[in-house]
Amino acid sequence: MTPLSSTSGGRGASITIRDVARHAGVGIKTVSRVVNNEPNVASATAARVRASIAELKWEPDAHAANLRRTLTRTRSLGVLLGSVANPFSATIHRAIEDIAVHRDVAVFASSLDDEPERELAAISAFVRRKVDGLILTCVAPSQAYLHDLVPQSMPIVFVDRQPSDYAADVVHSDNVGGARLATRHVLGFGHHSVALLLDRRDIWTAREREQGFREAIAEFGLDASSVVVVADLSDAAAAERAVMSLMGRPVPPTAIVSAQNLITIGALHALRRLGRHRDVALIGFDDVDLADLMDPGVSVVAQRPQELGAEAARFLFESLDAGERLAPRRQVVPVDLIARGSGEIRPPLRTP
Repeated sequence: MTPLSSTSGGRGASITIRDVARHAGVGIKTVSRVVNNEPNVASATAARVRASIAELKWEPDAHAANLRRTLTRTRSLGVLLGSVANPFSATIHRAIEDIAVHRDVAVFASSLDDEPERELAAISAFVRRKVDGLILTCVAPSQAYLHDLVPQSMPIVFVDRQPSDYAADVVHSDNVGGARLATRHVLGFGHHSVALLLDRRDIWTAREREQGFREAIAEFGLDASSVVVVADLSDAAAAERAVMSLMGRPVPPTAIVSAQNLITIGALHALRRLGRHRDVALIGFDDVDLADLMDPGVSVVAQRPQELGAEAARFLFESLDAGERLAPRRQVVPVDLIARGSGEIRPPLRTP
């Protein structure tokens, strides 16, 4: 065993789980597993940890806030996502579940549907169930209410979107860089008239993607009159109507950038109805089902939802293993440009 240094604060109330781990020569995660009687800890190691706990007199009253949480875990997580019916959210959910199941932890999932009231109701329900931790996608203007609603000992990780007025772990895609990449890609084929189809501007990811789009527009020096932004598209049907309207203009766009997968589907429906899917360029943010089987295939900047979910789960379980919330961390997950044909359509030749 490793002796405690003089800076550890001595015995009794100042002893922490970190002190126990250092004294036993193991990681915090191992101490947590021993305390919780979890499997996969060698008997000799478990005995060493228990001996350190006894020698250091680490008791519930000595580390009440963290140890109470450790000893009363429900082995469950609350996960709030945009919509479990959306393939993007479903993949995040599955990635979290794949990690949780190996730790004998159940996952309770709920859909946000981008309604602030559902955000509050779902999180309140999770807290009443006394889940061990939360992985959240948020839409409310502020998450300051979490300070009063969620116990300080309950770890929180935000996935896909950044919270407001609340500090916690965040895992999200490179939204600005991805939208900039998509827009640069279509503009690089010579387009001078382009439209952005955008989700609701009160959603953080929509604002981030609009920023990336505008940065690319500025780089290419396009005139403002040749750029159209259609925002607040709530679903595929709204996107379809928007594209039908855009293509009916005297000077319609020759390229469309879609900022969300359901919006991309609506744009595809409209272009195919009009017979314009082979002469209007289209690139979407996030992949869509069967995109490679379309004619032409749908070009996208694809997110990595499996990686988003896995990183969010990793952050959460690291805090649970430590027995306390760790300092807030941020993980930005890269995106991937997939060129399949629709984003590489060139504009018609410009007449002098």
